[in-house]
Amino acid sequence: VQLQASGGGLVQAGGSLRLSCGASGRTFNFNWMAWYRQAPGKQRDMVAMISNVGSTIYGDSVKGRFAISRDNPRNMVHLQMNSLKPEDTAVYYCNGFHAGKNYWGQGTQVTVSS
Repeated sequence: VQLQASGGGLVQAGGSLRLSCGASGRTFNFNWMAWYRQAPGKQRDMVAMISNVGSTIYGDSVKGRFAISRDNPRNMVHLQMNSLKPEDTAVYYCNGFHAGKNYWGQGTQVTVSS
């Protein structure tokens, strides 16, 4: 299974971006799909996650600003990011969890300028 993330870029503070991630290869219905992010010199943190029945969990720093969604038939997960802040700058990674195993995408850079 390969996960491919897209949609990152440079945006001014207060702006919006939408990240997308699709699965290819030997695909299945992930139990959970998620977005993580990692800023330089910091650990990788969970941003948002969504179950295969639509339950969601958000990191405290993005609640009310970010929204995760998934398209099960297409094996895709999206992250709508609004009201972006400079502290949201990081590499964002797509993640899929199934049968006790984590799958990771290659990451996409999000840079928010002040």
